[in-house]
Amino acid sequence: MRGYRQGMEVNGYKIEPGANLTGVNLVGANLREANLTVANLSGANLRGAKLTDANLRGADLRTANLVDANLRRADLVGANLEGANLEGANLWGANLTRAKLTDANLRGADPREAILVDASLVRADLANANLTYANLERASLERAYLVDANLTRANLWGANLTGANLEGAILTDANRTGTNLEGATMPDGTVHD
Repeated sequence: MRGYRQGMEVNGYKIEPGANLTGVNLVGANLREANLTVANLSGANLRGAKLTDANLRGADLRTANLVDANLRRADLVGANLEGANLEGANLWGANLTRAKLTDANLRGADPREAILVDASLVRADLANANLTYANLERASLERAYLVDANLTRANLWGANLTGANLEGAILTDANRTGTNLEGATMPDGTVHD
C-alpha cells in the first residue's frame, strides 16, 4: 500500500478523503499522492493538475476538467468520470477498474498500460489516444470513437465494441478474443458484421 499524503491544503481547500470539492478551481495544483478517496470533485477545474500516484478511488469527477492533467499511476478504481474532459491527460499505468467514463473526452490522452477492466467507456472520445498495452478486459466501448487510436498489444478480451468507430486505429497484436465488434467500423473503414 502506498503512503498517501494526508491533511493537505491546496488553494485554501482541505484535501482529504470524502472532501466536498464540487466545482472548485485547482488548475495546475500539486496533488501528487493526495488521498481523495470518495471525494466529490464533480465539475472541478483540475486542468494541468499533478495527480501522480493520487488515490481517487470511488471519487466523483463527473464533468470535471482534467485537460492535460497528470494522473500517472493514479488509483481511480470505481471513480465516476462521466462527461469528464481528459483531453491530453497522462493516465499511464492508472488503475481505472470499474470506472465510469461514459461520454468522457479522452482525445489524445495517454492511458498506456492503464487498467480499464470492466470500465464503461460508452460513447467516449478516444481519438488519437495511446492505449498501448492497456487492459480493456470486459470494458464497455459501445459507440466509442477510437479513430486513429493506438491499441497495440492492448487486451480487448471480452470487450464490447458494438458500433464503435475504429477507423485508422492500430490493433497490432491486440488480444481480441471474445471481443464484440458488431457494427463496428474497422481500421480499414469497413463495417464488421
